[in-house]
Amino acid sequence: MKNIRIIIVSLSFILLTSCALKSITSEYTFIKTNIENVELNDLGNGNVLIYNGANILHKMDNTARLNIWLDNKPLGQIRPSEYVIINLKNGKHHFKVLHIDVVNMRSEHEVEIDNETKVIKIKPTITSNKLELTNEFPKNFDKFKYAEKR
Repeated sequence: MKNIRIIIVSLSFILLTSCALKSITSEYTFIKTNIENVELNDLGNGNVLIYNGANILHKMDNTARLNIWLDNKPLGQIRPSEYVIINLKNGKHHFKVLHIDVVNMRSEHEVEIDNETKVIKIKPTITSNKLELTNEFPKNFDKFKYAEKR
């Protein structure tokens, strides 16, 4: 009975830690800002806010962390309810997104950036990742925090 308990605890620990995604170091310069001062009007003309829009299901099981590469350079890891602001030139940009949900979930996205591009939402899904140009803040943006370089 004691051995079964040890095995169950060990397997539970392995399952919980296997979903942890190691952070990647960003090669981009983040535009520093104060969360209280971020306004939609300050974005655009190359300044783009990228946020992790993971839902509660991914937050609960610790599969919501996203490692993102932009134009084949690491942008870094964005955790749930975090955002970054970077300056992007107009034109097409290639995003690679990875999250772990038992297996590696990778996706690639082409995004056309112009002067009107302000907000990009990236979120994990059950089978992949979703990237969407929303140009609006999420409903609970006041609870989001700026992602620090890791």
